[in-house]
Amino acid sequence: MNNIDALKARLLVVLKEKSFHKQKVKLASGLESDYYIDARVTTLSAEGAYLAAKIMIEMAKGEKIKAIGGPTLGADPLAGAIAAVSFQEGAPIDTFIVRKAVKAHGRQKRVEGAALEKGDEVILIDDVATTGGSLVDAIGALKEMGVKVNKVFCVVDRLQGAAENLRKSGCELIPIFTSKDFGV
Repeated sequence: MNNIDALKARLLVVLKEKSFHKQKVKLASGLESDYYIDARVTTLSAEGAYLAAKIMIEMAKGEKIKAIGGPTLGADPLAGAIAAVSFQEGAPIDTFIVRKAVKAHGRQKRVEGAALEKGDEVILIDDVATTGGSLVDAIGALKEMGVKVNKVFCVVDRLQGAAENLRKSGCELIPIFTSKDFGV
């Protein structure tokens, strides 16, 4: 087992212990489900943040990008961890967050963090992808800025249409895990 496989194996254990719940819930997509993966409980824990960041940094190696980021709230802890871990490793990656809407005060920005410019290429990230609605929305906001998104990484793909919807937006979804890894 190589290092990335060991990191993934440990992250799956942490997700199953902290974030996976068998219960009826309504998801952000509006769909109902018999299970819930509250990945923020994991990505906001010290170990979970580190593991997810290390794995996503490895996934991004070789990509010619300006930054990594994604829609608030799912991407927030991931982006912070990626920025910190990548700096500590001597290969800093700037990160950003895409708000749901332009904020009404301050500099009235929708994309916060890395100074993105027309022509820049980025990787989009999120904790859990269901239909991909928030990711498609973030892609739209970045495209309005002239920023190109080629790939999307997520911690868990629920396999409920996100990959197909992102493909329509010209992006490939690359999950660390899918719902199958949780036995659902």
